[in-house]
Amino acid sequence: MRWTIGFLYLATLAVQAQPASQTESVTVTGARSRQVLDQFVQSFAAPARMTGKLARWEDGVCPVTVGLAPKFTAFVTQHVKEIATKIGAPVNARDRCKPNIEIVFTTAPQKLLDNVRKRQPTYLGYADSSAQMDELAKVTHPIQSWYTTATKDLRGNVQVDSSKVVGAGIAVDVPCDLCASGRMTLNYAASAGAVTGSRLGDGMRSTLYHVIVVANPNQLGNYEIGALADYIAMLSLTQLSALDTCQQLPSIVNLLAPGCSNPVQSLTENDLGYLRGLYKMGAERTARSQQNEIAYQMQQTQDGK
Repeated sequence: MRWTIGFLYLATLAVQAQPASQTESVTVTGARSRQVLDQFVQSFAAPARMTGKLARWEDGVCPVTVGLAPKFTAFVTQHVKEIATKIGAPVNARDRCKPNIEIVFTTAPQKLLDNVRKRQPTYLGYADSSAQMDELAKVTHPIQSWYTTATKDLRGNVQVDSSKVVGAGIAVDVPCDLCASGRMTLNYAASAGAVTGSRLGDGMRSTLYHVIVVANPNQLGNYEIGALADYIAMLSLTQLSALDTCQQLPSIVNLLAPGCSNPVQSLTENDLGYLRGLYKMGAERTARSQQNEIAYQMQQTQDGK
């Protein structure tokens, strides 16, 4: 769709030396391609704080969009569902499901986040202190997202990730050269969970629990709604590492990253390959194994498989 946010906002008063042989060419190109994919994945994904693994939706996504005219909010909401279905993410098919992805178009994003900080700070994500929570609540991009993750153990028990100690937490004795006794006790905000003894994966996995995406129409007037919907879908379905880095491969994430030359205007095969890999990978695997699985899936997508 080619409407721009500027139009929508006004209309609604809303808020890459030739090789010596053919065989050598194929070998070198393939090696370079996989190396680039590995680098892309490693710079793209943000691991969950509690497990260090990549989080994805396990419950069906239920997006809701507000702040634009009804037909446009419906378009953005439906687009997120369509992309989720396309890449293999679960979608809640009920008409009146409980929203777990909230997409808000507002000209006062900081006021909104101040309110979230006050009333629902868990929705800002994991923070070790009140000062870190204050930093999380700062709006610094025209479109920005906040993620609440959860940890699920081998038996399916789920706990929302938080720095708050549940009960007495877990007490761990560690060496301390500066302590009189030579040791000190640290209390960690963690709880017991059923795990395996495998080196490939411990049975613990990270899931997305709730996502907030906030967009400021005043800063998005020259962008088409289709491009913005793709960008929002990406933010809604995976937790990204950084929004200010120009990715080495074409990606919708470059749309709003400063200094990127000729950014694409829609989800690319790199983006879709990444998302497919994310939702096919072993959720209980180590983070490194997960990244390798995603890079493999991206390579399969490039090869048309």
